[in-house]
Amino acid sequence: MSDLADYTKFKLKNGDELNELLQNKDNLFIIGCNKCFKEFTAVDETECYDFTKIAYSLGKTVVGCTIVDFLCNETLTRKKLVSLIPSASENIFVTACGLGIQTVAAISELPVYAACDSLSSDGRHGLSLPGFADGPAPAVLNPFSADQATLSQIAVPPYVFPQTTSGKLCGACGQCYLNLTGGICPVVDCAKSLVNGQCGGSKAGKCETDKNKNCAWGQIYEKLDAQNRASMLAAQPVQLRDYSKNNHKFVNNYVKSIREKRLNGYYGGIHPTECKEFSEHLPLIKFPLPGTVVIPLSQHAGAHAKPIVSVGDNVKTGQKIGEAGGFISGNIHASVSGSVSAIEPRRHPNTGLDVLSVVIDSDGIDQTHESVKPNECWEILTPDEITAIIQEKGIVGMGGAGFPASVKLKSPKPIDTVLLNGCECEPFLTADHRVMLEYPDEVISGLRILLKVTGALSGIIVIEDNKPGAIELIQSKTSEIPGIHVLAVKTKYPQGAEKMLIKRALGRSVPSGGLPLDAGVIVSNVSTAKAISDAVIRGLPLTERVVTVTGKKIKQPANYLVRIGTSVKEIIDHCGGLTDGETTVKLGGPMMGFELNDLNVPVIKGTNGIIAIDKVVSEPSPCIRCGRCVDVCPMELLPLYYPQYAAKSDWEGMNEKAVRDCIECGCCDFICSSRIPIRESIKLGKRAIAAAAAQAKV
Repeated sequence: MSDLADYTKFKLKNGDELNELLQNKDNLFIIGCNKCFKEFTAVDETECYDFTKIAYSLGKTVVGCTIVDFLCNETLTRKKLVSLIPSASENIFVTACGLGIQTVAAISELPVYAACDSLSSDGRHGLSLPGFADGPAPAVLNPFSADQATLSQIAVPPYVFPQTTSGKLCGACGQCYLNLTGGICPVVDCAKSLVNGQCGGSKAGKCETDKNKNCAWGQIYEKLDAQNRASMLAAQPVQLRDYSKNNHKFVNNYVKSIREKRLNGYYGGIHPTECKEFSEHLPLIKFPLPGTVVIPLSQHAGAHAKPIVSVGDNVKTGQKIGEAGGFISGNIHASVSGSVSAIEPRRHPNTGLDVLSVVIDSDGIDQTHESVKPNECWEILTPDEITAIIQEKGIVGMGGAGFPASVKLKSPKPIDTVLLNGCECEPFLTADHRVMLEYPDEVISGLRILLKVTGALSGIIVIEDNKPGAIELIQSKTSEIPGIHVLAVKTKYPQGAEKMLIKRALGRSVPSGGLPLDAGVIVSNVSTAKAISDAVIRGLPLTERVVTVTGKKIKQPANYLVRIGTSVKEIIDHCGGLTDGETTVKLGGPMMGFELNDLNVPVIKGTNGIIAIDKVVSEPSPCIRCGRCVDVCPMELLPLYYPQYAAKSDWEGMNEKAVRDCIECGCCDFICSSRIPIRESIKLGKRAIAAAAAQAKV
């Protein structure tokens, strides 16, 4: 770490420069940046405080001081500074590298001054260090000197800048002009890198060498005029230097295209290799009726269901065997007909803990229970009657969260839109894709039912553009249905998360600690919509679901319609078993799925996939504050702090950093070049905070 300790730096200008800079300036607001690309420390950098002391010693009034992580991240910095800059401020001084200074200057209308000099000599400054949105950054690769051929060799994952939310770059040239030019850098913003003023070639404010680029010097003069500082330039000696950079235009164009991709719909996210080709083309097959099913009485968020059958009872398919244990809970039904052979704790596939389960030995007849009756005309049912059916039939969210659908529908706030999530943004999984292709009418009728229950006027089925067949099919079937339409969106993970989907589809934000209903929205998975249709129209409880069995280590990938309670091992064996070599098996996708140490666990209502992939073991290295986890976090958090706080059991610190807003999507783990298991720390922190809150109520 010794090389990294001094890798990217800025330091205060010398005393004479600062004295001259502070002349005739008062009512200062001082903004500092914590340095990046160095060994992590939760202690703030000293430059901001040192400069504050200097300002006080010169009799200046300091109206405020703040330190921001990754100041050059314009999206997050803008949100923070809106409420931080006091109205009494007249001048802003920044202790940061050129990236941070330019970002603040772009945000604030006040005069912005650089109190520091940037020291790095190779252009890798702030979050302009090259990296990968979809994998580790290379050890050495400078985009400012790399040629196009070198960059084009990096095809997968695509080459990007971790910081893509700011259009500013810092050449770290050591002779910073930002104090003279209003925070607009003539070296990088001027196509000719001129430092002595306009060349005279601009037309209508556009550069003569790049008609899509505003004349940087025109912008500089406009900004200085607005701040009554235009006379500053006239007093400075003219110095013409050549700061041209290799392939500067190519790199800028590349950054622009990546920035658009990364900010499409919502902040952050990643683009992992999709790996859908293993199973996306395979039609649904009914999995053979299992000889024995193990049905956990906890397959949903909230309280466990209570058994209402006894050992030795004969049950039929669709018969209720578990009663919801509270308001947030779900009914459980037999997935096969046969005899109850045990009611005992069995291993839960998601938690790894033993939970009370009902074991049924199948009689092979698959006789349907008398309670399974279709509704001849569901349209005449009232919203309350429909909700009661959904509750009785045990319908829960099938995207993985398992939240009881009937509870979600009892919204205390008005709902104007229902979103169906057909994104299936996790790599490998194709279950929802096949549901849309093979059960489109059920998906659409499920949405119509949801619209009736909620009173919403708009229903939107959101599908990522890597599923063109599903988009075309659903569009053709909804084109004549008022209030329902399909929204095709660019593929990006974790687009299927509720808050991301709402942001992408409607441009609305769910408040911190809030729920989709706070934005007037209910979000449901397409498989859940099908299950709702089956329950309301056909009278079917949730006893089976579509499961993708896939991955490089699965011999025969498939999409199966599987009975709840079927053994994962039985399903894998039916697919020919696993190939040789160390293997990781997960339920769900590779990003948010649950790793299995024991394959003798059952499929439950939220099991959308069984994936088998190569086992990867990597030792974490110390955090270097590269900021890549911040750049990709869709919830706009600071994930790098969580492992540091967790190591010290500082749960209050994690709470202050809004860890409970984390959706545990795993983007930070995926992008971390130090291979730090950030999400483990997040889960640990959430549990500790919840336990402390529960203890406080006692």
